[in-house]
Amino acid sequence: MSESHGLPRIITSLPGPKAAAIIERDQAVISPSYTRGYPFVIARGQGAVVEDVDGNLFLDFNAGIAVVATGHSHPRVVEEVRRQAGEFLHMSGTDFYYENMVALAEKLAALAPMPGPKRVFFGNSGTEAVEAALKLARYRTGRDKFIAFLGAFHGRTMGSLSLTGSKSVQKQGFAPLPLGVTHVPYANCYRCAYNRQPDSCAVECVKVLENELFRTILPADEVAAVFVEPVQGEGGYVVPPRKFFDELRAVCDKHGILLAADEVQSGMGRTGRMFACEHFGLEPDIVTMAKGIASGLPLSATIARAEVMQWRPGAHASTFGGNPVSIAASLATLELLEQGLVEQAARTGAAMLRRMKGWVERYPQVGDVRGMGLMLAFELVKDKATKERAPELRDRIVDLAFERGLLILGAGANSIRLSPPLVITEEQADFALATIESCISEATA
Repeated sequence: MSESHGLPRIITSLPGPKAAAIIERDQAVISPSYTRGYPFVIARGQGAVVEDVDGNLFLDFNAGIAVVATGHSHPRVVEEVRRQAGEFLHMSGTDFYYENMVALAEKLAALAPMPGPKRVFFGNSGTEAVEAALKLARYRTGRDKFIAFLGAFHGRTMGSLSLTGSKSVQKQGFAPLPLGVTHVPYANCYRCAYNRQPDSCAVECVKVLENELFRTILPADEVAAVFVEPVQGEGGYVVPPRKFFDELRAVCDKHGILLAADEVQSGMGRTGRMFACEHFGLEPDIVTMAKGIASGLPLSATIARAEVMQWRPGAHASTFGGNPVSIAASLATLELLEQGLVEQAARTGAAMLRRMKGWVERYPQVGDVRGMGLMLAFELVKDKATKERAPELRDRIVDLAFERGLLILGAGANSIRLSPPLVITEEQADFALATIESCISEATA
């Protein structure tokens, strides 16, 4: 991998023979519910470069779905993982004590985007963090209903799936879902559900709560919490205006409703701030974290204002949540983020976004470009006037990029997301954008 200079090198047909053999074995034994976009079989990774089992090198602009924030196998993270593994692998932090769990909770509480004392619950994945937040909201408010947004993705376990409003296939066959959740349109200014323009918008996507829902079908005093992604992830990396959050916070405060910010994908420096909430001045009651929190090891955190996270011993727990090896990786990750990777994400992402904004004028099929930091996306349409979605074109561009050694993925119905490790270089960013431009040109020729 040292010969690559951080750029792709394709030496076989794709998939290569070793990759094809592994995929064939996979199809015989792995759950068919998994989604695989293209036949990439990883052997090793370093930074933003990954090598497949046939020796092909790829530039990873997925970061394991926004997980390896510090890049693949960052030496500092690997060092801490090895050190902790040599001490002890597990002791169950819900029944016993260990110092590094306390240290990480102190760190996260200090960084979390709300004032005052905070408390932290550790789990293993994003959906577990959301499940903890759901239980906590019900426990503390005594209410049983929730509000979420169309396009949202909060997880696939039964509680978090009730909140998810991304793809019908994720819910099909699993009814009845356990929670009473009402979904309303998200603040997507490119596809406003109320046909407003940003300069004339009265934040109808929040006003609908007071003007319609609470008046007709959903008593406000039965709503425990509103769950919202500060930047919508699987929905297409949608960035709302600040006034959306100002109004949402005001409505929640008026009716005693908790506001839970799902930062599973947008947190840990991804948007150029430690938390995406910081871009909007949003102070939630609960924050859920996972993905980039431990650079690839399974860990999640539910952070809440201390006055909210008050429940009896035994009310909620996790055998593996807060595993000491994952905690060690997280502490190293936070150290790297604070030493410059968050600022690097902001700087590199801003340069990429400037170049990508030109695609709207340059390519008839690029309808919108949006994002913050290294959470970027562009949306493919058949016609800019009608904004008719072009999912087939999106998929074709993703496949062409793979053939050129660039790993990217779709988001939403017709968008492509760019979520590389925060360590990418200027040369790697330029290569990725040039490759995508070439793919758009070929796919639309």
